[in-house]
Amino acid sequence: MTSRFQAAILAALLFTGPIHGLAASKPLELKWGELAPLIVGNRVELALTDGVRVGGEAVVVREDALVMDVRKTSGEKSYPKGSGNIPRTLVSTIKLERTRGSWGRSIGTVIGVLTGLVLGGCGAWAATDSDGTGIPVFLGIASATAVGGYYAGRGLDKKTTMIKVVP
Repeated sequence: MTSRFQAAILAALLFTGPIHGLAASKPLELKWGELAPLIVGNRVELALTDGVRVGGEAVVVREDALVMDVRKTSGEKSYPKGSGNIPRTLVSTIKLERTRGSWGRSIGTVIGVLTGLVLGGCGAWAATDSDGTGIPVFLGIASATAVGGYYAGRGLDKKTTMIKVVP
């Protein structure tokens, strides 16, 4: 492999890496009665006081429990998948995930495609000496960076809020 091809591959891998915030913010502290407008209809992950993690869509916040459509659970016997009630006394923290528009996915895909065209062209030119091997190299790099751009943009579209339930 030539050094130009290795540089092109390294740049493609760096571009397609995950994008996350570097600093974690303090959790939002809310009382039980203030939860409904924020979490109903959204995807949430609960950390319960008995050590179980439950994830899914919040359906209704009742006075004594949270009704949710459970999709993931670490305590299958206590909280099976499907519709279930999570007692209010067990909920300690809530991780709320919301999507804000689609601009990140759109921009990420466009940047990924453009970067893929350039890196794919450089990689095909540097690593191959015929069209039969150059075209697959070009298409592989171009499509990988386009997909990576989409997922990087999707990470920008997601907003995660940590909520601590206070008495």
